[in-house]
This record gives sequence, structure tokens and C-alpha cells, in this order.
Amino acid sequence: MKSFYRLPILHFCLLFINLTVHAQKLAFTVSMDNPAIQKFQVKLQYEALKAGTVELKMPNWSPGYYQRMNYPKNVDNFRVTDKNGKDLPWAHTNNTTWTIETGKATELTVSYDVLANRKFVANSYLDEDRGYIVPTSVFMYPANQLKSSVEITILPNSKWNTVTTGLDKITGKPNTYFAPDYDTLYDSPFLVGNLEELPAFTVKGIPHRFIGYKLGNFDREKFVNDLQKMVTEAAAIIGDIPYKHYTFIAIGPGQGGIEHSNSTTISFDGSALNTLEGRIRLLNFLAHEYFHHYNVKRIRPVELGPFDYENGNRTNLLWVSEGLTVYYEYLILKRAGITTDEQLLNSFRSNIVAFENKPGRLYQSLVQASYETWSDGPFGRTGDEFNKTISYYDKGPVMGLLLDFKIRNSTNNQKSLDDVMRQLYQKYYLQEKRGFTESEFREVCEKIAGIPLTDFFEYISTTKEIDYTPYLAFAGLAVDTNSKLLPGAWVGISTRTRNDSIFVSEVDYESPAWQAGIRRNDVLIEIDHQKPTPNTLKEVLFAKQVGATLELVYLRNKLQNQKSVPTKQKSERSFPITHLPNPTALQQQIFQNWSKVH
Repeated sequence: MKSFYRLPILHFCLLFINLTVHAQKLAFTVSMDNPAIQKFQVKLQYEALKAGTVELKMPNWSPGYYQRMNYPKNVDNFRVTDKNGKDLPWAHTNNTTWTIETGKATELTVSYDVLANRKFVANSYLDEDRGYIVPTSVFMYPANQLKSSVEITILPNSKWNTVTTGLDKITGKPNTYFAPDYDTLYDSPFLVGNLEELPAFTVKGIPHRFIGYKLGNFDREKFVNDLQKMVTEAAAIIGDIPYKHYTFIAIGPGQGGIEHSNSTTISFDGSALNTLEGRIRLLNFLAHEYFHHYNVKRIRPVELGPFDYENGNRTNLLWVSEGLTVYYEYLILKRAGITTDEQLLNSFRSNIVAFENKPGRLYQSLVQASYETWSDGPFGRTGDEFNKTISYYDKGPVMGLLLDFKIRNSTNNQKSLDDVMRQLYQKYYLQEKRGFTESEFREVCEKIAGIPLTDFFEYISTTKEIDYTPYLAFAGLAVDTNSKLLPGAWVGISTRTRNDSIFVSEVDYESPAWQAGIRRNDVLIEIDHQKPTPNTLKEVLFAKQVGATLELVYLRNKLQNQKSVPTKQKSERSFPITHLPNPTALQQQIFQNWSKVH
């Protein structure tokens, strides 16, 4: 029956789109004739106005990257004319708003330039090789008109041959695309240039593309095969593919990626695929961004939509949206046969180490880390002398592991975290067409588990020390939480070179150096009576006996100081995860079902 009704439904959708386009009142054209100046030229045709004033707004941030980007600061050469070419008065009334006095004009042409000179996945970029458009940083919206449909025409530089985006093309109009509303437009970045496209693949009959700039040297056939396996396993978790096409958009070498409903923009250098470690790291990254089209774009906290493009949207649940997506990136690769059991467990061990060996775990909960990401950043504050923050990218996936094992054990391996994700998708995305609240997320988890999960959710809302032992034992696993002494003398500082000076880049909390008063950004003048080089600290400590004194002379605020720092032997927990020697039948079943290759 699905096949029978597919053609009529598709025909109706196309008819609806065409009718909507004919009624279009907002049409953008973006050109880039002189990419060397790193500015996009934007023109907006705005029709069917009412007399009076019009407010045009530029977003301050881009969903998926929870930081204020101040996009309006990049706007220049703003101008407004009526249909006869007459200039109309306007004022930049606040940071995000341009107010236009329209008088009796019913049509406006608004033009402006957008500076695009920062290479970053959440920022538009233009140079002589390619153009990358983050829509929130380029396209203005009329105040209170986010539900308006939009037409977008991209005019590539004459030397370029390709435009790619997740938006649908408008038939008969070259490089022209349709967005039914601004949320869809803002969720659909563009990449323009002489791009390379890899062979497309299908999953459940749905086409998937990978296209990008300077992809690098790697085995393309093997990579596409890995991608297909990855998408297949991710889709199997939810049991549905909600888009009609999907595009991986590789914007060039760099770091970072942002998820979208039917695409993702990713920093990508395929040469990383030529080593085992690089291949796993890159595929984990791609699995993460891909799974986000479920977990955050559709399975979402209620606060993440409708979006407040001026002020941002805060939620306590980014540990679900981001942390559980990290959890699933690991599982997707394992279930696809790309990684081994050992690599899977080591990924979680790395997250435990990163979380447990930082003092922030004693001061900030996962709920707080989620809510404060706008000020702290997604990885916690990194510029403080003493870091009292955590990252939901570290603790979040570990909580996913514990929750999954708890559910599997309580249901005799009949249910899992997969069932929670499917229930959230079906109930709140498909049926109720909204996000879920904190209490609703917990209710779904406890309903699937069949038991209260009070102890688990304490780890989310408080800084309570985590007892890993019972949770890992559910899957026949054990973790060593004991501290071990590391060889050699230690004082707890790291150094870097800056402007020919050696300065302190990190000071471990409560280390000998910390207790002696050494702090980040102190400039070292002498280390044990030697003028320091980048390797001096390492060499001096290597030669010292534990308990000896390290003499430091340093500058702070242009004042010279001297401290004698006693060396100690560093104690550290590495949290190796191992299999219990005599697992029960249920423990074996849980581990095998959890990690099995499908």
C-alpha cells in the first residue's frame, strides 16, 4: 500500500510547492563575483507589503551551535529601494534589527553585503576557491514572519560549477531553491565551488550523497561502503527514515560539524581515513552528526523549537541531545562491523577518564552543564584558573551506557535505550509533533525499564559520585577505579611557547604547583636556574628524584616572583574496562545483544 500511494502523494506535494512558489513574497539572490574580498552580496525582493514600517532581523546564532555568534556585525552596505529604484529611509535600531520606513511602497529591494572571512562550521566563509553559506548569518527575516516561505537563488562565481544544499530545487530555475519557512531555510546550509561528489548510495530506497571541497586522498569506495553501513545501522535504531534525500556536505579541512534535518556540514579531510585511528575518529564524527537528524532535530527537548534566533534557547537536556548522540556514534560503528568490542569499550573509558580526572565533576551537574553551555561552551570553561565545569560530551555518553545497561537488566534484556529513543520519536515527533520535557523523558525511560530510576537520575541532576560497578556488571563488565602511581617526578604544570617566551598553559588543581601558587599564563624566566626552552621542564623533571625541589622564577603582571615547588609522584585513575571472569547467562546476553554486529 505504501508503494501504491507514494506517486499520488508525491504529485500532490509538488503541486503544493509550485503553488506556494507562485505566491512567494520573499526572494533572495546571493552573488559572489569578487570572492577575494570575502563578502557575499545579498539582495532581497520583498513584495505585498503593508504601508508603514518593516523590521528586518538577522539571527544572532545558529541552531546546533549553542553560542552567540553576533552575525549582524558582518552586515555592511545596507540599502533599501522601492520598485522604482527610489531609496527608502532606514535605521539600524538595535544589533539585530534594521527598521525600514516603507511609506506607500508595496515592494522593496533590500541589498547588503555579508563579510565571510572566518573558517568555521558555524560561520559563513568565502574565498577564491569556494563559498560556504550558513543561512542564519546571511538571510534576514521580517519580524514575526518566520513562517513565510522563501525562494533562494545562488549565483556562483563564474569559475565554479556546483551548488549543493539540502533544500529542494525549483524546477526550471537554475540554482534556485525553495524553503517553506525560515526554520527550514536556516536549517539548510549551502556550499558553492568546484566540488567533488562521491557515488551516491541508498538505504531503504532513500538516496544519500556525499559532496565537498578538497576531499583529500583516500579509498573512496571503501569510505562510501562504510557510510552506507553507518546510515543503515543508525536508521535501524529508530526504524524510520524521515527525509526524502540526505546530503553530507564536506566544507574542507578543519574541525567541527553541524547537524541539519536532511544534511550535515562537516569539516573533512579524507586523508585521515588512511590510518586506523584516523578512520575510526572520522567515522565516529560522521555517525554523530548523522544521528543528530534523529536526536535533536526530531527527538528534541521542548525548548529547542520554536527557535529564538535573537536570544538563543536554553535547555537542561543537551546531555540527551549531545551526550546520547556520542553514545550512539560508538554503538553505530560497532553494530556496523567497523569497530571491535575493545575499541567500543575504550571509547567509553576515554569519556570516563576525561570526566573523572577533572575537578569540575565535583561542582557542576549534567543539567547545569546543559543549561550553561551558552556561557561555558560545549566543553566547559577552559580559561579559568580552576575549572568548575564539565562537558556533556564526556559525562553524557557514560550516562547513556549506564542507562542502557540498567534498562536491559531490569527487563531481562527485552528492552533497551533503543526502545526509549524509538518511543520519543514516535510519541513526540510523529504523533504530538513537539519536543519532550524533562519529566516526560524520565517517564519514558522508567516506563520502558519497568522500574523507578531514581538513583540514575541523581547522577544527572547532582554531582553525586558515580558508582560504575553495579551498572557495568549488568553486562558482565568491570571497571578499575583505583588510582595508580605514575613513574617520575611531577609538579602539575604544562608549558607552551608564545612570542619566544615559555608560559604556563595549565596547572593541575591541587597539584604541587597549584599549592605553591603557580597559575596559568605565568611567564617562566628560569627553571632550576636554567633559561627555559620548550623541553626544559620535561628534561629537568625526568632527571629529578621524587621529593626533590623544583626552582621556578616567573613573571606575573610584569612582577618577578620565585617559588620552590616540591615534586611528587602523580596518582591517576585510568579506568580500564574488562570482562568479568564468570558472567551469568543474562550478563552474557546483555553484552552480546548490546554490542553485536547486525
